[in-house]
Amino acid sequence: MDRHADAARLRLDPHPSRTTVLDGAWWPHSTDAATELPALVKALSDLRGEITHVLLNPAEWDLPHPPRAAAGRSVARLGWYTSQPAGLVTVMSDFGRDRFDLLVVPPGASQGSADAALTAAADGGDERRAPELLAGIERAG
Repeated sequence: MDRHADAARLRLDPHPSRTTVLDGAWWPHSTDAATELPALVKALSDLRGEITHVLLNPAEWDLPHPPRAAAGRSVARLGWYTSQPAGLVTVMSDFGRDRFDLLVVPPGASQGSADAALTAAADGGDERRAPELLAGIERAG
């Protein structure tokens, strides 16, 4: 995995497909969107092309909810929707007009639980959805 993805604590399915339940997972360090999202956008831009939009559930992030996340020369628009499923971010890229869904591992997760969730969400053969994966995550001690 790319060093930006490691810094962003991001794991993606190495074989992207429109038929998988999840396309990967992201484990932010906090719920501060202004701090966390630029690193995610940068890592994803390196791997999947320019990121144009990120859709999030506002209830899961601290205020304020910024309208954009800048990463280098790229700027992604952020959409804050209460209809966005809990524990999920939807990302759209300019490259091929791609859309993918990432599980968001809670910042306070234990290392073991986070690793298991990151691995499962990035496994195209794993058909569990975000609520099921999130239910198995333990908090750090």
